[in-house]
Amino acid sequence: MSVDLSTTYLGMKLANPLVASASPITGNLGSLLQLESAGAGAVVLPSLFEEQIEHEADELMRLSEFGSGSFAEALGGYFPELDDYNTGPGEYLQLVEEASAALEIPVIASLNGTSAGGWVRYAERMEAAGASAIELNVYLMATDPDATAEDVEQRYLELVATVRQAITIPLAVKVGPQFSSFPHMARRLADAGADGLVLFNRFYQPDIDLEELTIEPQVSLSTSAELRLPLRWIAVIHGHVGASLALTTGVHSAGDAIKGLLVGADVVMLASALLRHGPDYIGTVLEGLQQWLVDNEYDSVSQLVGSMSQRAASNPEAFVRANYMQMLVSYSRPAP
Repeated sequence: MSVDLSTTYLGMKLANPLVASASPITGNLGSLLQLESAGAGAVVLPSLFEEQIEHEADELMRLSEFGSGSFAEALGGYFPELDDYNTGPGEYLQLVEEASAALEIPVIASLNGTSAGGWVRYAERMEAAGASAIELNVYLMATDPDATAEDVEQRYLELVATVRQAITIPLAVKVGPQFSSFPHMARRLADAGADGLVLFNRFYQPDIDLEELTIEPQVSLSTSAELRLPLRWIAVIHGHVGASLALTTGVHSAGDAIKGLLVGADVVMLASALLRHGPDYIGTVLEGLQQWLVDNEYDSVSQLVGSMSQRAASNPEAFVRANYMQMLVSYSRPAP
C-alpha cells in the first residue's frame, strides 16, 4: 500500500513532516547532507543570535573609530560605514548559502533575539543567501516587574512585524507557552506576519554550583514526557489560527511524531533525538511513521493531521479541565 507522506509547511511542499530542528547537528554541511539522505523533510539551521550580531558590530565600530583617529590616511574612511558592512558572523551566512545550494530540501535559517533593533536586517541577508524560510526564535524572559503582560506581548508583535517587513520568504515564529491566553497570542502573532508557529521554545534553566557559588548553565536533552505540553496547545489552536503549526520538544519516536500530527501539527521537529542517536535516526522515525500509517489504513499524512485536535475530538474537554480532574482522582501511589 502506497502512502502519501507529503505535507505543507509555511506554504512549502515537503516530502514528509519530519524536520531537523535547530541544533548543533544542523550546523555543518556534512550533517545536513546526512539528514537529507536519511529522509528529513526540511532542516532548520542553528540560530544566529542578536547578541552575536551586536557584539561584532560594536567591535567593528571601535576598530573604525580607532583607525580614523590615529592615521591621517584613514580620514577618508578605510572602513565602510557600519550600515553597509556585513558585521554578522560571515560563517553563518556562508553556511546558509552552501546548504541552500547543496540540499534539495528546504533550508530554514534561524534568527534568535528579543528586540526590534538593527540586527534584524540580517533576515534580509539570510534570504539573499538562499534560505527557503526564516524561523524567528523569540527567547524573551520577562523579568522586569514594571513591564505588564501587554508590554511583553507588544514586544513580540513588534519584532515579528519588523522581520516580516524585511523579507519576502516565509516566516515561522518560535515561542514559549508562557502567555495568559496562548490561543489569543497565537492569533496575534499570525496577524503580525507569522506564516507559522513553532511550539514550543524550550527555556533552559540555570543551576547553582555549591562549591564555587556561581550560576552555571545547564543543558539537558528533552524526553518524550515533554511532548505533552505542545500536544495540548496545538490541539487547542488547530483550526483557529491562520498559520502553519510545527511541534517541537519531546519528539523521540515515530509514536511521538504521530501524536503531534494527530493533534494538528503540519510538521514535527527533532533535535534531542538526533543529538542522541545521530542524523540517520530521522530515517528510523520516518520508517515507523510510514508503517503505522499503512497498518492503520491511512492514505496520507494530510488525512492524519488534526484528526484528534480539540475541534475534532469527540470529547473536547479531555484537553482541558476534565482531564486534569480525572488524573488527580485516578492517581494512586506507586507500590514501594
